[in-house]
Amino acid sequence: MKIVADDKIPFLRGVFEPYNIHVVYKKGADINNSDLTDADALIVRTRTKCNYELLKNTAVKVVASATIGTDHVNIAELEKMNIAFFSAPGCNAMSVQQYIVCALLRLAEKYNIPLQQKTIGIIGAGHVGSAVETACRNMNMQVLLNDPPRAAAEGEDKFTTLEELLKKSDFVTMHVPLDESTKYLANQKFFDLMKKDAFFINSSRGKVCNNSVLKNVLLKKQIAGAVLDVWENEPDIDTELQKLLELGTMHIAGYSADGKANGTSISVRNIAKILNIKELQNFEVKSLPALCDETLQINSSSPQDALITAAKKAYDIQADSDNLSARPENFEKLRGDYPCRREFHAWTADGSNLTDEAISLLKKMNFNIKGNK
Repeated sequence: MKIVADDKIPFLRGVFEPYNIHVVYKKGADINNSDLTDADALIVRTRTKCNYELLKNTAVKVVASATIGTDHVNIAELEKMNIAFFSAPGCNAMSVQQYIVCALLRLAEKYNIPLQQKTIGIIGAGHVGSAVETACRNMNMQVLLNDPPRAAAEGEDKFTTLEELLKKSDFVTMHVPLDESTKYLANQKFFDLMKKDAFFINSSRGKVCNNSVLKNVLLKKQIAGAVLDVWENEPDIDTELQKLLELGTMHIAGYSADGKANGTSISVRNIAKILNIKELQNFEVKSLPALCDETLQINSSSPQDALITAAKKAYDIQADSDNLSARPENFEKLRGDYPCRREFHAWTADGSNLTDEAISLLKKMNFNIKGNK
C-alpha cells in the first residue's frame, strides 16, 4: 500500500512504514493529482485543498485531515467519489484554550485589567469554545455563549443572541467553523455593536472576520484592540492590519505538541480502520518532548498575577507575535518550523510562596503544584 502525507504532520514518520506501507512525505500545498494516482490514502493539514481536481482518477480510498477544520475539503465531492473522509474534531481544543488564556492574560497585564470582573463572549461553543468557556469560568469571568445550532437543539436558556453578546462583552472570541453562515460574520455591523473598550479575538478561520473592516475599525479606535491568529489570504497577510493588532500570530493557536499528537493519533487510527491495518487501529502518540525547564518559581501577590507568570513561562504569546511582526513574509516558514510548545499540564509550579487561592487557580488551569507553603 501507499500513503501520501503532508511532511509537516508531526510524529507520523515511521508509524506506517513497519507494516510494509510506502509513505511519501510532501509539502502540503504541493501535493498534486499525479502524486495520488496509485495512493491508497492521503493525510493532510489545512494547506492541501482536497476536491475532485486533486483526487480524480486516483486509487485513494480515504482522506484524513489532522485538523479540526474542514473548509479545505470538499466533502460532497469526496462522497461522490466514494472516498471516506475524517477530520480530528477537538484534537487541539486545549491548545487553543490556552492560547486564548494567554492572550487574555497578556491584555490583562498590559492594561491592568482584573479579569474576574470582566465578561467574555464566546461565539461558537463546540469543542474549542467549550474548552475556552471552562477556562474563563475558572478565572471567575462572566461568560456569554452564542451558538445557534446548539441553542436550537438544546434550548436557548444557556445561550444568548449575537447582538446581546456583542453589546455586553469586554472580550469577544470566535470559535466557529467557516461556512456560508459564518463567512464575514465579524463585519461592520458586528463591530458597531461592540463596546468601545472591548477586545476582539479570532483564532477560528481567517474569513470569519472581514480583515479590511477590522483594519478600519482599529484605525478609527472603534474598539480597544484585537488579537488575530488567523487571517484572510494566508500566508499573504495584511501587514497594515498586523501593525494595528495587540497580538498577531501565524495560525498556531492549536499548535501545541499535545494537540498535534492528538491530531496525528486520530488520523492514523482512521486510516488504519479503512485500510484494515489492525496493529494501528488503537494507535496513540506516546513520546512527547519532555520539558527541560525546572519547576516554575512564582512569587505573586494575587491569583491572576501568579497565573500570568506561570502561563507566560509555559507559552510566551508575545514572542510569537513579535516573531511574525519582524518577518511577516515568513508566515509559512514560521508556522512550518514552529518550536515545541507543551500545554499547561506538562508544567509544574512551586507552591511554597503562593496563597491557597493562587494554588487553586493554577490547579484549575491544569498546572501541577509541588512544595509546601
